[in-house]
Amino acid sequence: MIAIIIGTNRQNSLSKKVGINYQNLLKSLGQESQIVDLAELPADFAFSALYQNSGKNEAFNEFQKIVDETKKFVFIVPEYNGSFPGVLKTFFDGLRYPDSFNHKKAALVGISAGMLGNAVGLGHLNDILSYMGTDVMGLRMKFGNMKSHFNGEEFTFEVYRNFLDKQAKALIAF
Repeated sequence: MIAIIIGTNRQNSLSKKVGINYQNLLKSLGQESQIVDLAELPADFAFSALYQNSGKNEAFNEFQKIVDETKKFVFIVPEYNGSFPGVLKTFFDGLRYPDSFNHKKAALVGISAGMLGNAVGLGHLNDILSYMGTDVMGLRMKFGNMKSHFNGEEFTFEVYRNFLDKQAKALIAF
């Protein structure tokens, strides 16, 4: 099983639509996956599930359980202010450390309205995941100009479709 983490808590996000597209690709390759949408996090989790409250928020504990039971992840990460959304970092901070992502594998997909496809944010995310002991695939997708290359259900740009297919196959073999 591969968990596809939607790296924003924005409702009805483009990131989730890209995540569903990735899930459909994995399914076509015979790989089971599940969406982990950070928009479904408990609204108060930054206060009710971190630090002295670790393990006390049952709704957040369901996210911890998914992470515990999963060995491979795809992170769909939009660009927010030149990096990734703060909710994703807070999500990591709420998870049990150091073992939640230790010795697990991850693929990164950055998306942005601009040209760089969240390249800087993926670098920041890679640093955090590496610190947490995660093996991050070198083949990172940086999809820029999303409004021109994604119609809400699928990539319309063949180059992006081909790279995504290559990454998904590599993640399955990883």
